[in-house]
Amino acid sequence: MDEEILIEPEEEILEKKNLAAEEKLPLSERLAYGSGDMACNIVFGMVSSLLTLFYTDYAGIAPTVVGTIFLVSRLFDGVSDVVMGFIVEKTHSKYGQSRPWIIWMSVPFAVSAVLLFTVPRTTAFLQGLYMFVTYNLCTTVCYTAINLPYGSLSTMMTRSQHERGMLSIFRMAMSPFGKILSVSFSLPVVKLLGNDQMAWAKTMGIWAAIAFILLVFCFSKCEEKVEIKGREKEKKYPLGISIKALVTNQYFWAGLILWMIQSCMMGLTGTILPYYTKYIFGNDELYSVLFLAETLTMIATTLISPWLLKRLGKRNMSLAGVIIALCGHLVYLINPYSYEMVMMSCIIRGFGLAPFASVVFAMIGDAVEFGQWKTHMRQESLIFAGGSVGTKVGSGIITATITGLMALSGYVTSTSGAAVQSESVLRMIVRMYEFGPMIAYIILIVVLFFYKLDKMYPQIMEELRRREGLGEL
Repeated sequence: MDEEILIEPEEEILEKKNLAAEEKLPLSERLAYGSGDMACNIVFGMVSSLLTLFYTDYAGIAPTVVGTIFLVSRLFDGVSDVVMGFIVEKTHSKYGQSRPWIIWMSVPFAVSAVLLFTVPRTTAFLQGLYMFVTYNLCTTVCYTAINLPYGSLSTMMTRSQHERGMLSIFRMAMSPFGKILSVSFSLPVVKLLGNDQMAWAKTMGIWAAIAFILLVFCFSKCEEKVEIKGREKEKKYPLGISIKALVTNQYFWAGLILWMIQSCMMGLTGTILPYYTKYIFGNDELYSVLFLAETLTMIATTLISPWLLKRLGKRNMSLAGVIIALCGHLVYLINPYSYEMVMMSCIIRGFGLAPFASVVFAMIGDAVEFGQWKTHMRQESLIFAGGSVGTKVGSGIITATITGLMALSGYVTSTSGAAVQSESVLRMIVRMYEFGPMIAYIILIVVLFFYKLDKMYPQIMEELRRREGLGEL
């Protein structure tokens, strides 16, 4: 008698996958996920912190030109996020929706990063054109096509609020090492290789190769496990309804603002501090010391974030941390011309911002579940795309504002890495570092004060499981 072959019903297979999507993720998968943001931050660290200094003091491009190109490019970048969000929603491959983009774009991303630092010695118009094209190739196209799917990947790896929080913590614990590599060591390596424009390109080539290896590791170990019963109905929704569902999700807006201000803060301090150490303290290598001190403090504090997450929740640990960071900035205001005060402020800021930074992406992920609960539409890629739009446009405005104010104060560009600046320029650098972070802290405190999703999440997930058991989104 032939042995009977049992075929497992599709509903049971889906149920097993959903149960797997709420189980504890292995350490290797958490590390692989964190390595993805570490790779992105190797390049993003250079773009957000040192690229402006390279353009003005090594390529000899006027700060107004730099700021204008950054701002216009960020507007293009915002559009590309929305487009990429829809592309990811429509992606179907054997590797999933988000995961394949990490490997598909890894080589273009690495190459485009090096091209940023190969500005030709030619007319100002052609330099500006080259800068515009290469900057958008790297940030608008390649970075977006990796970072946006990477962000939404976490919501496809797990539906567990705790595991999503742990993925965010691993992401933020590991990503600073990417910035440490590119930001803290770039200036010493550049000087070792000749302290000229070619030295910058060689340095970025080294970092880009490391970023590529990390992206391959991320792709190889991360797996999309979340499958929603009834998800196929979502494909039939027209664009207008999808956009309406997105903009009526209040926690999408909360996540957008929190992510945007975090990015603006990084861009603000990362752009100003190199100039601050170079022209206020007279030693540009001190920036690497300040950045390293703040970043190592953030990493150390992030290591206790799982403990804080379990006891306080995302909102409370974030709010407490931002208040501490604000107190650190008040310490700096005691004497803005003291290197010791700036150092102390950086350390306190790192200690305070780490809890918030470690879970901000998990907050955006939680907005996906809230949106599905509220509108019956699950929008992982669109929510991360929308949040990224605010982040990039906001950071573009910050960079344009900084370079515009520096130009108005009389900043002098150079192609040798050195220039003498006027007293008005020095005052402007100090004033921007005094008031910019304070405004950011106040906005974060207000948004976090009204954030209530942590308390609602268990009931939301219970209702979603009931719906999905009936085949409804």
